Amino acid sequence: MQRSLISLAVMALLGFSAGSPTLVAAAPAAKSAQATTQLPRTAVPTHYAVSLTPDAANSSFSASVTIALDIKQATSSLTLNAADLKFSAAAISAGPGKATQAASKIEVDADKQTATFQFAEQLKPGSYQLKLDYTGVIGTQASGLFSLDYDNGGAKKRALYTQFENSDARRMIPSWDEPFYKATFALEATIPAGQMAVSNMPVASTTKLADGRELVRFATSPKMSTYLLFFGLGEFERATAMQDGVELGVVTQKGALGQAQFALDSSRDVLKEYNDYFGVKYPLPKLDNIAAPGQSQFFSAMENWGAIFTFEYSILLDPRVATQSNKETSFLVAAHEMAHQWFGDLVTMAWWDDLWLNEGFASWMESRTTTRLHPEWKWELRAVGTREGAMERDALATTHPIVQRIATVEQASQAFDSITYSKGESVIRMLESYVGEDAWRAGVRSYVAKHAYGNTVSDDLWREVEKAAHKPVTAIAHDFTLQPGVPLIRVSDAVCKNGKTTIQLTQGEFSKDQENKKPLSWRVPVIAQTVGGATVRAVVSGGKASMTLPGCGAVLVNAGQSGYYRTLYTPKSFAALAGSFATMPTIDQLGLLSDSWSLGMAGLMPASSFMDLANNAPADAAPQVWQKIAGVLAGLHDSYEGKPEQRAALDRFTRARLAPVFARIGWTAAKDEAAPVANLRETLIRALGAVGDEAVIAEARRRYAASATDKSAMPAALRRPILGVIASNADAATWEQLHAAAKAEQSAMIKSELYGLLGAAEDKALAQRALDLALTDEPGATTAPSLIGRVSGSHPDLAFDFAVANHEKVDKIVDIASRSRYFPGLGGRSADPAMIGKLQAYAKQYLPADAQGDTKTAIASIEYRIKVRSKRLPEIDAWLKQHAG
Repeated sequence: MQRSLISLAVMALLGFSAGSPTLVAAAPAAKSAQATTQLPRTAVPTHYAVSLTPDAANSSFSASVTIALDIKQATSSLTLNAADLKFSAAAISAGPGKATQAASKIEVDADKQTATFQFAEQLKPGSYQLKLDYTGVIGTQASGLFSLDYDNGGAKKRALYTQFENSDARRMIPSWDEPFYKATFALEATIPAGQMAVSNMPVASTTKLADGRELVRFATSPKMSTYLLFFGLGEFERATAMQDGVELGVVTQKGALGQAQFALDSSRDVLKEYNDYFGVKYPLPKLDNIAAPGQSQFFSAMENWGAIFTFEYSILLDPRVATQSNKETSFLVAAHEMAHQWFGDLVTMAWWDDLWLNEGFASWMESRTTTRLHPEWKWELRAVGTREGAMERDALATTHPIVQRIATVEQASQAFDSITYSKGESVIRMLESYVGEDAWRAGVRSYVAKHAYGNTVSDDLWREVEKAAHKPVTAIAHDFTLQPGVPLIRVSDAVCKNGKTTIQLTQGEFSKDQENKKPLSWRVPVIAQTVGGATVRAVVSGGKASMTLPGCGAVLVNAGQSGYYRTLYTPKSFAALAGSFATMPTIDQLGLLSDSWSLGMAGLMPASSFMDLANNAPADAAPQVWQKIAGVLAGLHDSYEGKPEQRAALDRFTRARLAPVFARIGWTAAKDEAAPVANLRETLIRALGAVGDEAVIAEARRRYAASATDKSAMPAALRRPILGVIASNADAATWEQLHAAAKAEQSAMIKSELYGLLGAAEDKALAQRALDLALTDEPGATTAPSLIGRVSGSHPDLAFDFAVANHEKVDKIVDIASRSRYFPGLGGRSADPAMIGKLQAYAKQYLPADAQGDTKTAIASIEYRIKVRSKRLPEIDAWLKQHAG
């Protein structure tokens, strides 16, 4: 599953008996004979035959399912997962021609999301067929079977889709809705004539019914987990291409197929790459990517086997608005979700404890594949930003291990976070660097082949990699996956003698909010070099290591930035590196910038260290370096809320540093411009607009006004950053212009984007108008929560208070999997101590204890932000007085 770009943005704002179910807890990484379950182990399903009749107009469906199952222990009842389903009949038989026994009693437990079917006669071990007839609801948010309403050429349309991860297949099919219970699925659906139905497998037959509807039967799926089943229905179009004997498709709403070509081409390239990398060919006959209007606060794409679901904004490229970064996102989403077809779908974690086996690996694979297939994007440089995103969360006391104990559905939903994704990706990158690319791939190939169509835990992967690498991978992997936190490597002053440099390394722990924490112990793979010299490798074990490097000069630790740790130099060593900054590889420049910023904000080195690097960065530094500098300086601007004089000083420095860089690249792209330069232009327009650069704001306004009659004034590459500047600086008249444009827009994707802009206003009165608008029917059911979220960017206290005051209404427009994190996400960017009490009160009133993880993280982020503003900003102020006047 691809984390929602919306939820990632919000997280960035944070720093972000037989009849009764039993719970068998499994140690996180140990291979247990029995995987964790919330259901009795009395029976195991082998096949589901599902017949579905959706009624989109009335938001309901009727269905029946016949489940082939093996009863392992004699029992008089069967307990399945079921949520919001009403049963009209239930019966079981030992097979065709055998006597059928109707259920004597059906007990539905809404809290546990189960249905228990009691039988008068005991069921002995053996094979059975359980047939259930039932009805259910079609929701408006992405949980279970849901509808999305959208405009298409001015006409109102409704399409149906499913979203089952992590635990929502039970909303459409009573089932053993846990990843360990794999089975085959045969799905048929009765649908309106003229609509297209899509599922994991190709359509096997279509029969016209007497009432004018159609019965569509899909081919039987391979053995898979329930959360990977998919069904979609609507007025769709489909583009196809063949690759390696597989029919690839992109399914869109009618009229949008022209925006799908890049995604289709990307799918061909990625499938070819993955068939080779994994050494196991993609096993299904087709692989669709279904692009849907709307959005979710929880995810942007989902890896259903053979039928990837993706929101339009993440994969389609509308030529009117698409930028280079949109193109990159489209490819990344395809690469991520297609990686899941092997890691997650073909081989599935046994329980949600090991969710990172799905998400961390797919995140790493998307980055590796983007770097390999689009070298012109320089995607390998993004590794530092990915690592930073993980460390921001991992250095708080509220962090958790990559492999974590999951006991409930709520805990599973909260496991989709930056530790699972970004730390998982970063640790894999480190381990691959440690064992070597060839050994890593050999281990992965062996793992996939050995466990195809089965379930695994993390140790199954380590076992295969260790065999291939002939290195002690498991011990290092355990250190980084079974315990939380960020190692800190302290580097001594270098001693140069006879043309060789010796350094001493000491391992501690980097924490943002636990100054006296006793450090955990890691075995840390380290790569070091003198700047420009050959690299040397070592493993810091037992807390200490000594390294001897060829050559003399400034010493760089974590050369190439593959390690998951912070590096702390002595003042003398850091000064030497700062002096060599311009000659370092770009990725190491990014690493030094990132470490100096985070360590400075945590008080482990002068907070001004980053400012020194930013002040001396050469004008012709790589675009990614300037993006990093611009991002930090724009974030500092936000930190000075309520301090107008100090903010003005910072903004003057920011403009002085960034405006010349922007002048070099200009508003108009040069011919054959490199992709990173296009991304930098977008970043600089937004950043300079945020810090009050009068020239940028004036030009954005000129182009916006001119675009009413001259489309070339605001080309696609500039449209989003210009509108961002316009929206954040909007007055009432401009806000109304944007509002009118949102109402008039006929593209569902662009309409949603325009409504989101209404929440970006710095003006508090306009922000309140956006909040009020969100609770009307106008923005749409899936756009409204993101509009409130957008307001929280500049007005977190206002947005949180509003959402809590309208809790019942807001809950209805947030998908179930997001509710426990949505409200903390709104308040989590605040720096007001009062927000801590508000969040605690919210959690106490509305959240069970096992769903408060995001609330605790939001509170920790606020506490840290308050500390930074009181203790670190004065150091920045002093630096600005000295260097910026």
